[in-house]
Amino acid sequence: MLLWLADWLGGYVRAFNVFNYITLRAVLASLTALGISLWSGPWVIRKLTQLKVGQAVRDDGPQTHLVKAGTPTMGGTLILLSIGITTLLWADLSNKYVWLLLAVLFGTGAIGFYDDWQKVVHKDPKGISARAKMFWQSAIAIGSGVFLVTTASLPASTEFIVPFFKNVVYPFGAIGFCVLTYFVIVGTSNAVNLTDGLDGLAAMPVVLVAAALSVFAYVAGHTVFAQYLGLPHIPGAHEVVVFCAAMCGACLGFLWFNAYPAQVFMGDVGALALGAALGAVAVIVRQEIVLFVMGGVFVMEAISVMLQVASFKMTGKRIFRMAPLHHHFELKGWKETQVVVRFWIVTMMLVLAGLATLKLR
Repeated sequence: MLLWLADWLGGYVRAFNVFNYITLRAVLASLTALGISLWSGPWVIRKLTQLKVGQAVRDDGPQTHLVKAGTPTMGGTLILLSIGITTLLWADLSNKYVWLLLAVLFGTGAIGFYDDWQKVVHKDPKGISARAKMFWQSAIAIGSGVFLVTTASLPASTEFIVPFFKNVVYPFGAIGFCVLTYFVIVGTSNAVNLTDGLDGLAAMPVVLVAAALSVFAYVAGHTVFAQYLGLPHIPGAHEVVVFCAAMCGACLGFLWFNAYPAQVFMGDVGALALGAALGAVAVIVRQEIVLFVMGGVFVMEAISVMLQVASFKMTGKRIFRMAPLHHHFELKGWKETQVVVRFWIVTMMLVLAGLATLKLR
């Protein structure tokens, strides 16, 4: 929106042409989303408190969590609104990837919002059924895959890229690409949702991974850089940088209120949406394996739940003291803040490993 205005003003004052630089708009998007989050955060928390949208706490979890009962949840609405407003302001609205990412973000956010609303407002502990949730997540993910396939302008836009190798690519075809998109978006969405169990635990890894993916998006959208680094050139992918920057700013602003002791929780509305958005970005820039590496904390959390459930069903025994993994470490004696900061550090290391694939080919 502001880009169109800047383009028009650029015809009269050349200084406004500076807004055509994606790096400047990314910085402004991050600051705008951060400002919106910080400014509207107290108001959102008050409204959630008035609506009595309080978090329920598991009785079988760490006893230190009992004091969190009643803390406002569904704070992810703050993140989504910050990202949405910022993206509409600073992104090129003629870019197809911008609209796809917004659709994925708010589509999965709507699923999480309904689930949270059923649980905390209507006091339905089941919320939306697992089958219904998976159906709508699948519809959004497969729809995204179909959209990307049908609008692809180059074969590289749908090929499977293997990091560390310049010429190892696999043309999956339309069906294979849609299947891959389904697993990446749905898997990441649920993995981030499982990670969101401690104060600030999910927000910072999302910031780190989104920031790293923005680097891949910038390179993929730049013909010269993509050729030099051996990455596929994805026309239009550079605008994804603005969206990722908005994610970083919005999550940092939310973290101001979500840091220990949290004043508000993200809820499914935020976690499902942010995870799906990260998955969609990775699919667009053709870096699904890199996302798997950089989002290793999300992966470990999801795998811990799957292993725990499988072990208990097959043997009647549990592998971990409690799943997801962060609760296991809490029950082993780690303080909540220790778990959170250590998981942040692990994410930083994994993100650096993912960024190394830019050059090590």
